[in-house]
Amino acid sequence: MDHPKERAQYTLFILFAINLLNFYDRAIFGALVEPIRKQWVLSDSQIGWLATAFTLLYALVGVPLGRLADRWNRPRLLSLGVAAWSMLTAASGIAWNFGSLFVARLGVGVGEAACAPAANSLIGDLFPAARRARALAIFMLGLPAGNFLGTYISGHVAAVYGWRMAFYIACIPGLLLAIPSMRLLDPLRGAAESSPSAGRSSKGSPYWAVLKIPSIRWIAITGALYNSNMYAVAAFLPAYLSRYHALDLKQSNTIAAILLGVSGVLGLLLGGWAADRVALIRANGRLLVCAASALLMASSIYLALSQAPGQVNVFVLLMGAGCMVGYVYYAAVYATIQDLVPPSLRGTAMALYFLAMYLLGGSFGPVLAGKLSDHYAKRAMATAGANALNEHFRAVGLHSALYVIPVCSALLVAVLLGACRTVPKDMRELQVWMSSPDGRQRVRAQK
Repeated sequence: MDHPKERAQYTLFILFAINLLNFYDRAIFGALVEPIRKQWVLSDSQIGWLATAFTLLYALVGVPLGRLADRWNRPRLLSLGVAAWSMLTAASGIAWNFGSLFVARLGVGVGEAACAPAANSLIGDLFPAARRARALAIFMLGLPAGNFLGTYISGHVAAVYGWRMAFYIACIPGLLLAIPSMRLLDPLRGAAESSPSAGRSSKGSPYWAVLKIPSIRWIAITGALYNSNMYAVAAFLPAYLSRYHALDLKQSNTIAAILLGVSGVLGLLLGGWAADRVALIRANGRLLVCAASALLMASSIYLALSQAPGQVNVFVLLMGAGCMVGYVYYAAVYATIQDLVPPSLRGTAMALYFLAMYLLGGSFGPVLAGKLSDHYAKRAMATAGANALNEHFRAVGLHSALYVIPVCSALLVAVLLGACRTVPKDMRELQVWMSSPDGRQRVRAQK
Protein backbone atom coordinates (compact mmCIF):
# COMPACT_ATOMS: atom_id res chain seq x y z
CA MET A 1 0.00 0.00 0.00
CA ASP A 2 2.45 2.63 -1.25
CA HIS A 3 0.01 5.18 -2.67
CA PRO A 4 -0.44 8.05 -0.15
CA LYS A 5 -4.19 8.31 -0.80
CA GLU A 6 -4.74 4.59 -0.26
CA ARG A 7 -2.59 4.68 2.87
CA ALA A 8 -4.60 7.59 4.25
CA GLN A 9 -7.90 5.81 3.55
CA TYR A 10 -6.69 2.57 5.17
CA THR A 11 -5.46 4.46 8.23
CA LEU A 12 -8.79 6.28 8.47
CA PHE A 13 -10.62 2.93 8.37
CA ILE A 14 -8.53 1.57 11.25
CA LEU A 15 -9.04 4.77 13.23
CA PHE A 16 -12.80 4.50 12.60
CA ALA A 17 -12.74 0.92 13.94
CA ILE A 18 -10.83 2.02 17.05
CA ASN A 19 -13.31 4.83 17.64
CA LEU A 20 -16.22 2.43 17.17
CA LEU A 21 -14.87 0.18 19.93
CA ASN A 22 -14.12 3.24 22.03
CA PHE A 23 -17.79 4.24 22.06
CA TYR A 24 -19.05 0.65 22.11
CA ASP A 25 -17.39 0.22 25.49
CA ARG A 26 -18.77 3.53 26.74
CA ALA A 27 -22.32 2.57 25.70
CA ILE A 28 -22.30 -0.73 27.59
CA PHE A 29 -23.02 0.75 30.99
CA GLY A 30 -26.02 2.79 29.83
CA ALA A 31 -27.57 -0.39 28.41
CA LEU A 32 -27.08 -2.19 31.73
CA VAL A 33 -28.23 0.55 34.12
CA GLU A 34 -31.54 -1.02 35.11
CA PRO A 35 -30.36 -4.60 35.89
CA ILE A 36 -27.31 -3.26 37.79
CA ARG A 37 -29.41 -0.72 39.71
CA LYS A 38 -31.97 -3.32 40.73
CA GLN A 39 -29.39 -5.97 41.71
CA TRP A 40 -27.38 -3.62 43.94
CA VAL A 41 -30.29 -1.30 44.93
CA LEU A 42 -28.57 1.87 43.70
CA SER A 43 -29.86 5.43 43.52
CA ASP A 44 -29.76 7.46 40.30
CA SER A 45 -27.01 9.58 41.86
CA GLN A 46 -24.87 6.44 42.18
CA ILE A 47 -25.75 5.50 38.60
CA GLY A 48 -24.59 8.95 37.54
CA TRP A 49 -21.25 8.45 39.30
CA LEU A 50 -20.75 5.05 37.63
CA ALA A 51 -21.47 6.61 34.23
CA THR A 52 -18.98 9.35 35.09
CA ALA A 53 -16.22 7.12 36.46
CA PHE A 54 -14.18 6.58 33.31
CA THR A 55 -14.44 10.22 32.23
CA LEU A 56 -12.64 11.43 35.37
CA LEU A 57 -9.33 9.72 34.60
CA TYR A 58 -9.98 10.02 30.86
CA ALA A 59 -9.89 13.79 31.19
CA LEU A 60 -6.88 14.00 33.49
CA VAL A 61 -4.69 11.30 31.92
CA GLY A 62 -5.60 12.57 28.45
CA VAL A 63 -3.48 15.71 28.87
CA PRO A 64 -0.07 13.98 29.22
CA LEU A 65 -1.14 11.35 26.67
CA GLY A 66 -2.09 14.12 24.26
CA ARG A 67 1.33 15.68 24.69
CA LEU A 68 2.85 12.23 24.16
CA ALA A 69 0.89 11.97 20.89
CA ASP A 70 2.77 15.08 19.67
CA ARG A 71 6.16 13.60 20.53
CA TRP A 72 5.95 9.79 20.24
CA ASN A 73 4.80 7.15 17.74
CA ARG A 74 1.04 7.62 17.44
CA PRO A 75 0.10 4.14 16.05
CA ARG A 76 1.96 2.49 18.93
CA LEU A 77 0.13 4.69 21.43
CA LEU A 78 -3.22 3.78 19.86
CA SER A 79 -2.43 0.06 19.90
CA LEU A 80 -1.46 0.03 23.57
CA GLY A 81 -4.52 2.10 24.47
CA VAL A 82 -7.08 -0.13 22.74
CA ALA A 83 -5.57 -3.29 24.27
CA ALA A 84 -5.56 -1.77 27.76
CA TRP A 85 -9.14 -0.49 27.76
CA SER A 86 -10.45 -3.77 26.28
CA MET A 87 -9.00 -5.82 29.12
CA LEU A 88 -10.29 -3.37 31.71
CA THR A 89 -13.77 -3.50 30.17
CA ALA A 90 -13.75 -7.25 30.71
CA ALA A 91 -12.67 -6.60 34.31
CA SER A 92 -15.91 -4.64 34.81
CA GLY A 93 -17.77 -7.93 34.47
CA ILE A 94 -16.27 -9.33 37.67
CA ALA A 95 -17.27 -6.32 39.81
CA TRP A 96 -19.11 -7.31 42.99
CA ASN A 97 -20.44 -3.94 44.20
CA PHE A 98 -20.64 -0.21 43.43
CA GLY A 99 -17.04 0.52 44.48
CA SER A 100 -15.41 -2.26 42.48
CA LEU A 101 -17.32 -1.34 39.31
CA PHE A 102 -16.39 2.31 39.81
CA VAL A 103 -12.68 1.40 39.98
CA ALA A 104 -12.91 -0.79 36.87
CA ARG A 105 -14.59 1.99 34.91
CA LEU A 106 -11.86 4.40 36.04
CA GLY A 107 -9.31 2.06 34.47
CA VAL A 108 -11.21 1.96 31.17
CA GLY A 109 -10.82 5.73 31.01
CA VAL A 110 -7.02 5.49 31.17
CA GLY A 111 -6.90 3.26 28.07
CA GLU A 112 -9.44 5.26 26.08
CA ALA A 113 -7.62 8.53 26.82
CA ALA A 114 -4.91 7.47 24.34
CA CYS A 115 -7.34 7.26 21.41
CA ALA A 116 -8.80 10.67 20.56
CA PRO A 117 -5.72 12.96 20.71
CA ALA A 118 -3.53 10.59 18.69
CA ALA A 119 -6.27 9.74 16.17
CA ASN A 120 -7.27 13.37 15.57
CA SER A 121 -3.63 14.35 15.21
CA LEU A 122 -3.09 11.58 12.61
CA ILE A 123 -6.14 12.68 10.59
CA GLY A 124 -4.87 16.27 10.61
CA ASP A 125 -1.61 15.07 9.02
CA LEU A 126 -3.26 12.75 6.49
CA PHE A 127 -5.95 15.02 5.03
CA PRO A 128 -5.71 18.64 3.82
CA ALA A 129 -7.83 21.33 5.43
CA ALA A 130 -10.41 21.37 2.61
CA ARG A 131 -11.27 17.68 3.22
CA ARG A 132 -10.63 17.50 6.94
CA ALA A 133 -14.18 17.87 8.27
CA ARG A 134 -15.37 15.02 6.04
CA ALA A 135 -12.47 12.80 7.13
CA LEU A 136 -13.21 13.60 10.78
CA ALA A 137 -16.90 12.91 10.15
CA ILE A 138 -16.00 9.41 8.89
CA PHE A 139 -13.78 8.88 11.93
CA MET A 140 -16.57 10.06 14.22
CA LEU A 141 -19.03 7.65 12.58
CA GLY A 142 -17.49 5.28 15.08
CA LEU A 143 -19.43 7.17 17.75
CA PRO A 144 -23.00 6.43 16.54
CA ALA A 145 -21.96 3.00 15.27
CA GLY A 146 -20.36 2.19 18.62
CA ASN A 147 -23.34 3.59 20.52
CA PHE A 148 -25.73 1.52 18.43
CA LEU A 149 -23.82 -1.76 18.71
CA GLY A 150 -22.84 -1.27 22.35
CA THR A 151 -26.40 -0.46 23.41
CA TYR A 152 -28.18 -3.02 21.22
CA ILE A 153 -25.84 -5.97 21.73
CA SER A 154 -25.30 -5.35 25.44
CA GLY A 155 -29.02 -4.99 26.14
CA HIS A 156 -29.85 -8.22 24.32
CA VAL A 157 -26.94 -10.15 25.84
CA ALA A 158 -27.92 -8.98 29.31
CA ALA A 159 -31.53 -10.03 28.79
CA VAL A 160 -30.44 -13.60 27.97
CA TYR A 161 -27.11 -14.19 29.76
CA GLY A 162 -26.98 -11.51 32.46
CA TRP A 163 -25.28 -8.12 32.51
CA ARG A 164 -21.77 -9.41 33.27
CA MET A 165 -21.50 -11.29 29.97
CA ALA A 166 -21.96 -8.02 28.06
CA PHE A 167 -18.66 -6.71 29.48
CA TYR A 168 -16.76 -9.93 28.70
CA ILE A 169 -17.83 -9.99 25.04
CA ALA A 170 -16.55 -6.46 24.44
CA CYS A 171 -12.94 -7.42 25.21
CA ILE A 172 -12.27 -9.67 22.21
CA PRO A 173 -12.51 -7.28 19.20
CA GLY A 174 -10.35 -4.69 20.96
CA LEU A 175 -7.48 -7.11 21.47
CA LEU A 176 -7.70 -8.18 17.82
CA LEU A 177 -7.70 -4.56 16.58
CA ALA A 178 -4.56 -3.72 18.55
CA ILE A 179 -2.46 -5.67 16.00
CA PRO A 180 -3.20 -3.69 12.78
CA SER A 181 -3.15 -0.47 14.82
CA MET A 182 0.48 -1.08 15.74
CA ARG A 183 1.42 -1.45 12.05
CA LEU A 184 0.05 1.89 10.83
CA LEU A 185 2.54 4.42 9.43
CA ASP A 186 3.08 7.61 11.41
CA PRO A 187 3.17 10.56 8.94
CA LEU A 188 5.28 13.68 9.40
CA ARG A 189 3.47 16.26 11.50
CA GLY A 190 2.18 18.98 9.20
CA ALA A 191 2.43 16.78 6.11
CA ALA A 192 -1.06 17.72 4.85
CA GLU A 193 -0.70 21.48 5.20
CA SER A 194 -0.57 23.77 2.18
CA SER A 195 1.81 25.99 4.13
CA PRO A 196 5.43 24.91 4.39
CA SER A 197 5.39 24.99 8.17
CA ALA A 198 4.87 22.03 10.46
CA GLY A 199 4.20 23.94 13.60
CA ARG A 200 4.61 27.02 15.65
CA SER A 201 7.70 27.27 17.78
CA SER A 202 7.04 28.10 21.38
CA LYS A 203 9.53 29.22 23.96
CA GLY A 204 7.12 28.58 26.79
CA SER A 205 4.63 25.88 27.74
CA PRO A 206 2.94 24.03 24.84
CA TYR A 207 -0.26 24.06 26.91
CA TRP A 208 -0.20 27.85 27.15
CA ALA A 209 0.58 28.09 23.44
CA VAL A 210 -2.79 26.39 22.84
CA LEU A 211 -4.82 28.04 25.59
CA LYS A 212 -3.82 31.58 24.64
CA ILE A 213 -5.80 31.19 21.39
CA PRO A 214 -9.17 32.86 22.23
CA SER A 215 -11.25 30.56 20.03
CA ILE A 216 -9.86 27.47 21.76
CA ARG A 217 -11.12 28.77 25.09
CA TRP A 218 -14.60 29.31 23.65
CA ILE A 219 -14.55 25.85 22.06
CA ALA A 220 -13.50 24.23 25.34
CA ILE A 221 -16.65 25.64 26.97
CA THR A 222 -18.78 24.29 24.13
CA GLY A 223 -17.24 20.86 24.70
CA ALA A 224 -18.21 20.90 28.38
CA LEU A 225 -21.82 21.86 27.60
CA TYR A 226 -22.16 19.43 24.71
CA ASN A 227 -20.69 16.44 26.53
CA SER A 228 -22.78 17.16 29.61
CA ASN A 229 -25.79 16.57 27.37
CA MET A 230 -24.54 13.56 25.47
CA TYR A 231 -23.37 11.63 28.52
CA ALA A 232 -26.58 12.32 30.42
CA VAL A 233 -28.54 10.98 27.44
CA ALA A 234 -26.30 7.93 27.04
CA ALA A 235 -26.45 7.10 30.75
CA PHE A 236 -30.20 7.43 31.24
CA LEU A 237 -32.01 7.04 27.89
CA PRO A 238 -32.58 3.24 28.16
CA ALA A 239 -33.66 3.71 31.79
CA TYR A 240 -36.00 6.55 30.79
CA LEU A 241 -37.66 4.41 28.11
CA SER A 242 -38.02 1.56 30.60
CA ARG A 243 -39.44 3.62 33.46
CA TYR A 244 -41.43 6.40 31.77
CA HIS A 245 -42.67 4.56 28.67
CA ALA A 246 -42.89 1.10 30.35
CA LEU A 247 -40.69 -0.80 27.86
CA ASP A 248 -38.78 -3.98 28.73
CA LEU A 249 -34.97 -4.30 28.64
CA LYS A 250 -34.77 -5.43 25.01
CA GLN A 251 -37.25 -2.86 23.74
CA SER A 252 -35.70 0.07 25.59
CA ASN A 253 -32.19 -0.77 24.44
CA THR A 254 -33.26 -1.38 20.84
CA ILE A 255 -34.87 2.06 20.66
CA ALA A 256 -31.97 3.70 22.50
CA ALA A 257 -29.53 2.05 20.09
CA ILE A 258 -31.42 3.52 17.13
CA LEU A 259 -31.62 6.98 18.70
CA LEU A 260 -27.98 7.08 19.84
CA GLY A 261 -26.57 5.28 16.82
CA VAL A 262 -28.46 5.24 13.53
CA SER A 263 -29.57 8.87 13.72
CA GLY A 264 -25.97 9.98 14.25
CA VAL A 265 -24.70 8.52 10.98
CA LEU A 266 -26.79 10.91 8.90
CA GLY A 267 -25.97 13.83 11.19
CA LEU A 268 -22.24 13.27 10.93
CA LEU A 269 -22.14 12.76 7.17
CA LEU A 270 -24.38 15.70 6.34
CA GLY A 271 -22.74 17.80 9.05
CA GLY A 272 -19.23 17.14 7.74
CA TRP A 273 -20.30 17.98 4.19
CA ALA A 274 -22.18 21.14 5.24
CA ALA A 275 -19.36 22.30 7.51
CA ASP A 276 -16.77 22.03 4.72
CA ARG A 277 -19.07 23.76 2.22
CA VAL A 278 -19.91 26.73 4.43
CA ALA A 279 -16.27 27.01 5.51
CA LEU A 280 -15.39 27.80 1.89
CA ILE A 281 -17.60 30.89 2.13
CA ARG A 282 -16.95 32.02 5.71
CA ALA A 283 -13.98 31.35 7.98
CA ASN A 284 -16.35 30.67 10.88
CA GLY A 285 -18.73 28.67 8.69
CA ARG A 286 -18.22 25.38 10.50
CA LEU A 287 -19.23 26.87 13.83
CA LEU A 288 -22.23 28.64 12.31
CA VAL A 289 -23.47 25.28 11.02
CA CYS A 290 -22.86 23.84 14.48
CA ALA A 291 -24.78 26.64 16.24
CA ALA A 292 -27.80 26.12 13.97
CA SER A 293 -27.75 22.37 14.65
CA ALA A 294 -27.53 22.94 18.43
CA LEU A 295 -30.61 25.18 18.30
CA LEU A 296 -32.55 22.47 16.46
CA MET A 297 -31.30 19.90 18.98
CA ALA A 298 -32.59 21.93 21.93
CA SER A 299 -36.04 22.33 20.35
CA SER A 300 -36.41 18.70 19.29
CA ILE A 301 -35.34 17.18 22.62
CA TYR A 302 -37.61 19.55 24.56
CA LEU A 303 -40.59 18.48 22.46
CA ALA A 304 -39.61 14.80 22.82
CA LEU A 305 -39.56 15.02 26.61
CA SER A 306 -42.93 16.77 26.55
CA GLN A 307 -44.65 13.64 25.20
CA ALA A 308 -46.98 11.75 27.54
CA PRO A 309 -46.18 8.20 28.73
CA GLY A 310 -46.87 5.68 25.99
CA GLN A 311 -46.33 8.13 23.12
CA VAL A 312 -43.27 6.18 22.07
CA ASN A 313 -43.46 6.75 18.30
CA VAL A 314 -43.61 10.52 18.57
CA PHE A 315 -40.88 10.49 21.20
CA VAL A 316 -38.62 8.43 18.91
CA LEU A 317 -39.14 10.77 15.95
CA LEU A 318 -38.42 13.92 17.95
CA MET A 319 -35.55 12.51 19.99
CA GLY A 320 -34.06 10.97 16.86
CA ALA A 321 -34.15 14.34 15.10
CA GLY A 322 -32.49 15.97 18.11
CA CYS A 323 -29.72 13.38 18.27
CA MET A 324 -29.17 13.55 14.50
CA VAL A 325 -28.56 17.29 14.36
CA GLY A 326 -26.59 17.11 17.59
CA TYR A 327 -23.96 14.91 15.94
CA VAL A 328 -23.08 17.76 13.58
CA TYR A 329 -21.07 19.16 16.49
CA TYR A 330 -18.26 16.61 16.17
CA ALA A 331 -17.38 17.14 12.52
CA ALA A 332 -17.69 20.93 12.72
CA VAL A 333 -15.84 21.59 15.98
CA TYR A 334 -13.09 19.00 15.63
CA ALA A 335 -12.19 20.35 12.19
CA THR A 336 -12.21 23.92 13.52
CA ILE A 337 -9.67 22.99 16.19
CA GLN A 338 -7.39 21.63 13.46
CA ASP A 339 -7.71 24.99 11.65
CA LEU A 340 -6.68 26.97 14.72
CA VAL A 341 -3.73 25.01 16.12
CA PRO A 342 -0.28 24.32 14.62
CA PRO A 343 0.18 20.69 13.54
CA SER A 344 2.91 20.08 16.14
CA LEU A 345 0.44 20.95 18.90
CA ARG A 346 -2.72 19.22 17.69
CA GLY A 347 -2.48 16.26 20.07
CA THR A 348 -1.94 18.67 22.95
CA ALA A 349 -4.85 20.85 21.81
CA MET A 350 -7.23 17.90 21.60
CA ALA A 351 -6.15 16.67 25.03
CA LEU A 352 -6.82 20.07 26.61
CA TYR A 353 -10.14 20.26 24.81
CA PHE A 354 -11.07 16.80 26.07
CA LEU A 355 -10.03 17.80 29.58
CA ALA A 356 -12.77 20.44 29.55
CA MET A 357 -15.15 18.27 27.54
CA TYR A 358 -14.99 15.32 29.93
CA LEU A 359 -13.99 16.71 33.30
CA LEU A 360 -16.50 19.58 33.20
CA GLY A 361 -19.01 17.99 30.84
CA GLY A 362 -18.96 14.20 30.61
CA SER A 363 -18.21 13.90 34.33
CA PHE A 364 -20.77 16.51 35.29
CA GLY A 365 -23.77 15.64 33.09
CA PRO A 366 -24.69 12.14 34.35
CA VAL A 367 -24.12 13.09 38.00
CA LEU A 368 -26.26 16.22 37.67
CA ALA A 369 -29.02 14.29 35.90
CA GLY A 370 -28.86 11.53 38.53
CA LYS A 371 -29.04 13.95 41.47
CA LEU A 372 -31.90 15.87 39.86
CA SER A 373 -33.71 12.58 39.23
CA ASP A 374 -33.41 11.57 42.90
CA HIS A 375 -34.54 15.04 44.00
CA TYR A 376 -37.63 15.12 41.82
CA ALA A 377 -38.48 11.49 42.65
CA LYS A 378 -38.44 12.25 46.39
CA ARG A 379 -40.49 15.39 45.79
CA ALA A 380 -43.10 13.38 43.86
CA MET A 381 -43.17 10.83 46.67
CA ALA A 382 -43.69 13.57 49.27
CA THR A 383 -46.42 15.22 47.19
CA ALA A 384 -48.26 11.90 46.96
CA GLY A 385 -47.94 11.38 50.72
CA ALA A 386 -46.13 8.07 50.21
CA ASN A 387 -43.31 6.74 52.36
CA ALA A 388 -41.59 4.47 49.81
CA LEU A 389 -39.71 5.42 46.65
CA ASN A 390 -41.29 3.12 44.06
CA GLU A 391 -40.70 2.80 40.31
CA HIS A 392 -43.46 5.30 39.49
CA PHE A 393 -41.76 8.05 41.48
CA ARG A 394 -38.40 7.15 39.93
CA ALA A 395 -39.96 7.55 36.46
CA VAL A 396 -41.38 10.96 37.38
CA GLY A 397 -38.03 12.06 38.79
CA LEU A 398 -36.01 10.99 35.76
CA HIS A 399 -38.46 12.62 33.37
CA SER A 400 -38.19 15.98 35.16
CA ALA A 401 -34.40 15.73 35.42
CA LEU A 402 -33.81 15.24 31.71
CA TYR A 403 -35.15 18.70 30.90
CA VAL A 404 -31.67 19.89 31.84
CA ILE A 405 -30.60 18.65 28.38
CA PRO A 406 -32.44 21.24 26.22
CA VAL A 407 -31.39 23.94 28.71
CA CYS A 408 -27.70 23.07 28.21
CA SER A 409 -28.27 22.93 24.44
CA ALA A 410 -29.58 26.49 24.47
CA LEU A 411 -26.48 27.62 26.38
CA LEU A 412 -24.36 25.77 23.84
CA VAL A 413 -25.83 27.88 21.02
CA ALA A 414 -24.82 31.10 22.79
CA VAL A 415 -21.23 29.96 23.39
CA LEU A 416 -20.83 28.73 19.80
CA LEU A 417 -21.90 32.15 18.54
CA GLY A 418 -19.28 33.68 20.83
CA ALA A 419 -16.63 31.44 19.26
CA CYS A 420 -17.78 32.52 15.78
CA ARG A 421 -16.62 36.05 16.57
CA THR A 422 -12.99 35.09 17.29
CA VAL A 423 -12.34 32.24 14.83
CA PRO A 424 -11.60 34.30 11.67
CA LYS A 425 -8.91 36.38 13.38
CA ASP A 426 -7.29 33.36 15.03
CA MET A 427 -7.21 31.45 11.74
CA ARG A 428 -5.57 34.40 9.94
CA GLU A 429 -2.89 34.69 12.62
CA LEU A 430 -2.00 31.02 12.31
CA GLN A 431 -1.79 31.16 8.51
CA VAL A 432 0.40 34.26 8.60
CA TRP A 433 2.78 32.62 11.06
CA MET A 434 2.89 29.34 9.12
CA SER A 435 3.95 31.22 5.99
CA SER A 436 6.75 33.07 7.78
CA PRO A 437 10.49 32.25 7.65
CA ASP A 438 10.26 31.06 11.26
CA GLY A 439 7.71 28.48 10.15
CA ARG A 440 9.93 27.16 7.37
CA GLN A 441 12.82 26.88 9.81
CA ARG A 442 10.61 24.94 12.20
CA VAL A 443 9.65 22.29 9.63
CA ARG A 444 13.30 21.75 8.69
CA ALA A 445 14.14 21.24 12.36
CA GLN A 446 11.33 18.74 12.80
CA LYS A 447 12.42 16.68 9.82
